[in-house]
Amino acid sequence: MRLPKSVIPADPPRLAWLDALRGIAALVVVLDHSSYSFMAEFRRELMPEFNTSRYGIMVFFLVSGYIIPASLERRGCVRTFWIGRIFRVYPLWAAVVMAILAVDFLGIAEMRDLGGQSAVTVTVAHITLLQELLGTPNLLLVLWTLSYEMAFYLLVVALFTIRLHQRSAAVAVTLAVLAAVSVAAGVTLQASALSDLVGTGLLIGLASGALVVAICCASSGSPALRVFGGVLGGILALVLVPFNGTVPLWEGLIILAVMFLGTAVHRAEKGQDTWRHAACTAVVVVACAVGSAYQYGDGDHFTRRGWIVAFLLAVLTFGVGLASRRRHVPRLLTGLGTISYSVYLVHPVFLAVIDSTMGRRRQDNLVLEVAFYAVLLPLCVLTYRCVEAPGQTWGRKLAHRVRPPW
Repeated sequence: MRLPKSVIPADPPRLAWLDALRGIAALVVVLDHSSYSFMAEFRRELMPEFNTSRYGIMVFFLVSGYIIPASLERRGCVRTFWIGRIFRVYPLWAAVVMAILAVDFLGIAEMRDLGGQSAVTVTVAHITLLQELLGTPNLLLVLWTLSYEMAFYLLVVALFTIRLHQRSAAVAVTLAVLAAVSVAAGVTLQASALSDLVGTGLLIGLASGALVVAICCASSGSPALRVFGGVLGGILALVLVPFNGTVPLWEGLIILAVMFLGTAVHRAEKGQDTWRHAACTAVVVVACAVGSAYQYGDGDHFTRRGWIVAFLLAVLTFGVGLASRRRHVPRLLTGLGTISYSVYLVHPVFLAVIDSTMGRRRQDNLVLEVAFYAVLLPLCVLTYRCVEAPGQTWGRKLAHRVRPPW
């Protein structure tokens, strides 16, 4: 199908290759989730060989690692960075959360089981975007990746405030090696271990309070408060990711390492570091990730071969995109990248309605799979125009009004 011209940039931007990668990753994630409904037989054959979900999110994480720290450093201001992030992420996030609550209330889709947690704790945890790391089930499964994105933001701000942001490669290598060592040493933690230890409600209260203090202080005009806020946010991320995630300890660390690998590549591309250093970083991160997955072995919900293949293909995809960054990118791909956030968040709501009203197909039905995309993409164009784009515009206007505190 053709995307509307208002969604496709007339002159492809300098980072059009990143938009293309985002668009591809979003479509693969949709395939992963929609295959439950329309291509179950195909999914059962594919997943042990190629984990499509991990492929898509690893591409997303590499892209975020490449662009997010650059956004902060280009602004040179933590305050405007957080304003940009808030208005980029929250408007569509809020719209999608309201949508899933509405369809659940109307009885045309069922919300996920929240494990008996109170509405207050679930609400607060989700507002922080750290719900995946606070022992709270996600209202939508795909929201779990936003928790790791938020942890990455906190770490990036921490490094920026203490002037260590140029050490992206060292951070990536350290996290990757820690992941490999944890597996080799047999260190395992129960999912949401910290929540079980101190209590979910207390942890949510402490973490949300620390998050607000960290963001406010890091955005202040006082150098001492900026450092305090940045460090507090970084500590919060480094505590929650390894000790309270629902993915294995090693994978949580690898996710962060992958994002900092993306940053290391950006630094090499900008001449802030050497390509040789970035390549060595990539080798270490990939080796530690593959080695960790291999040693972790197969489990009830984890097939190491499928994870390793997906991870390697994600890194290869990013590498091909990087190598082709000066080539012309088809406008359709840049358009898909533009609406990729909508595609990522809207499709599970749409699928929830379909599963509740029509049920899942027992046999593969490629026609329904294609039809799903044909309806989803125009819907996402609409959410981009009506929710995402206005939100980003408001964020830019507010950021322009805010004077940098230094």
